[in-house]
Amino acid sequence: MAQADDARCLAAAAALAERARPLASPNPGVGAIILADGVVIGRGWTQEGGRPHAEAMALQQAGEAARGAALYVTLEPCAHRSPRGPACADLVAEAGLARVIIGMRDPDPRTAGSGLDLLEQAGLIVTEAGLSSEELGLSGHMAQLQLGRPHVTLKLAMSLDGCIAMAGGESQWITGEAARAHAHRERARADAILIGGETLRADNPRLDVRLPGLALRSPRRMVLTRSDAPDGWTAINSPAGIATLDDVRYLFIEGGSGAAAAFLAHDLVDRLLIYRAPMLIGGGRASIGDIGLGDLASAHDRWRLDDTRQLAQDRLEIFNRRR
Repeated sequence: MAQADDARCLAAAAALAERARPLASPNPGVGAIILADGVVIGRGWTQEGGRPHAEAMALQQAGEAARGAALYVTLEPCAHRSPRGPACADLVAEAGLARVIIGMRDPDPRTAGSGLDLLEQAGLIVTEAGLSSEELGLSGHMAQLQLGRPHVTLKLAMSLDGCIAMAGGESQWITGEAARAHAHRERARADAILIGGETLRADNPRLDVRLPGLALRSPRRMVLTRSDAPDGWTAINSPAGIATLDDVRYLFIEGGSGAAAAFLAHDLVDRLLIYRAPMLIGGGRASIGDIGLGDLASAHDRWRLDDTRQLAQDRLEIFNRRR
């Protein structure tokens, strides 16, 4: 197959992996596709609770037809044996596949290239696409292993002049229904959602997912505060506290210029979702507070614009932190 075809198949596998997020925790959400003579004969994604893995699901669906076929999987098949199930590298090696194409190597030290070694030793042709964790939906997995914390997305809904509310605090609604629905979709992809203590006291927001069929995907609610959290909430007293959240791979920050500024000042934001409404407020509340920049030069080259899209009258811009 041509390289372009490999890229399309891996993109399709990454789309399947979206179905696993965030239900696959504590394992990363992985997607897999098995192709024979240009026809998909098996597909799978990590199941709720982390097992079965994507490769096992795809192989089960393909059955004996997997012999001589090609497997596309977003993450290197795991090499470590577990009481919860066999190593995927063993399953793949025993299935009689001819070729395996992976999106990226697994940085987990229990695998970290060992899965590829097992496959090559079994005589399979192994190709590494070298795609980014963002392309493969594995940013949370990478952040946990390489940074020791969740992947953090900061959402800001603002006017053209950067205001998130009127001077008196009125903010419902700056953006329209389409933008708000997209934000709820992003909530559903997160393990936890965080706001500042001031926002909690002023608004007591629900922070649930209000999209048909996705209500059960509402994330765990967290608040940045030095006070005790109310029932149903988890408190962290500083941005650095997210390093203790072992069960959170994806953290979504929504609400409060103070919380936004605190995480930006600690350089703990990996992704920005900026929803811009076509309005000017003038004299309203700024989207973020002081983030501690000492000079203008240090503000440059921190963010990479990766996507823009129109959501009815509003504009969404997606930035990723350059690291």
